[in-house]
Amino acid sequence: MKTIEQVLSYQFEAVDGRDVSRLADFLTEAQMNKLGIELKDEYKGKHEPKPFTRENILEQLKSDVDFGFQKALDQRGISSSLMHSVVKMWNWILEEGLEDFEEYAQYGLPLFRATALKYGFDNPIGEDTGAEDKYGS
Repeated sequence: MKTIEQVLSYQFEAVDGRDVSRLADFLTEAQMNKLGIELKDEYKGKHEPKPFTRENILEQLKSDVDFGFQKALDQRGISSSLMHSVVKMWNWILEEGLEDFEEYAQYGLPLFRATALKYGFDNPIGEDTGAEDKYGS
């Protein structure tokens, strides 16, 4: 698994910052500042980062894969693309075999499926690969 120091050099992809905002839950205020995130005044000095552990990352990844599946199956192009970026980030951090997964077909379903299967998360598309035309618009 990557270290926090390695993660701070990641090339974030989500145009709305949803990848870095999810990661921020695991960062100190000083680390957030390195990424250009500044807390509102009322939250400064109160943020307590979640421990940066495999278990906590997997808990967040599960939630993000579930949300990614939902958006992809609803054919929500922008939202599913953003969640694809988030799941790619978590897989890169974990370094457990999916960090170089690049296929983006049918709203990101192949990555969501591969991640769900790897970690035993819910896989609503079953035996499909996620690249089938029936998932297209």
